Amino acid sequence: MKIFKSKHNLQKEILNIKNISFVPTMGGLHKGHISLIKKSQNFNGKTLVSIFVNPKQFNEKKDFLKYPRNLKKDLKILKRLNVDLVYLPTLKDIFSFKVKNKIYLDRFSKKLCGKSRKGHFKGVLNIVNRFLDLIKPKYIFLGAKDFQQSYLITKHILKRKINTKVINCKTIRENNGVAYSTRNNNLSKYHFKVASTVIKYLKNKKFLIKKKFSNFNSMNIKKDLKKLGVTKIDYIEIFSLKTLVRPKVKKENFKIFIAYYLDKTRLIDNI
Repeated sequence: MKIFKSKHNLQKEILNIKNISFVPTMGGLHKGHISLIKKSQNFNGKTLVSIFVNPKQFNEKKDFLKYPRNLKKDLKILKRLNVDLVYLPTLKDIFSFKVKNKIYLDRFSKKLCGKSRKGHFKGVLNIVNRFLDLIKPKYIFLGAKDFQQSYLITKHILKRKINTKVINCKTIRENNGVAYSTRNNNLSKYHFKVASTVIKYLKNKKFLIKKKFSNFNSMNIKKDLKKLGVTKIDYIEIFSLKTLVRPKVKKENFKIFIAYYLDKTRLIDNI
């Protein structure tokens, strides 16, 4: 496993590598990340994993500072997985060059997380765009838990005609149904149980909504979630996966999207 901290050294290394499978992360590696990495290793070529906690996608500095970090542990995991290349850029390094493509921010960025986290997706795409320009991967691997983020990255790649294929990977969950997330490290045992209860509730609610759309009442759902122990709900929505608006017919494939707080920890999911 080769580790790079400067883009100059990384570029020299990958100059003659045709097929790079890229897994961008912010560290705090868990089974969700491991699943992405293992999937990437099924493709021909080299696997490159980046670890970079992007300050541009945090709305508040305190959230950026308290984001769980454990680089030593992360590198041990990557070594055990036989990852080929690891890129650990500094803020100065990743912003030290001019990118070819301008960011394309689809209008879907104004919904869900985009409503309450102003500038979040612009920050995400800024960094991803830089990684794509620098690494020029054949594939980029993204998790389904971050549905909106994956959708916007895909739209950017297609709009700017970037020669990278997005590989969307299923959400990996804990035994209690909670999606793996680095932020789970900030949950108490009590709130971890609450998160599990939330997922069970939403799965049952989706079953009822499929029978009758009027079973989706966001006010009532919010009241129920508060009773289960949720501190605050950022949003709860149902969107058709085809139109990205509320479904109008029962046959439409849809997901329930949620962002909520357990104490001071914000979690997102889609069911």
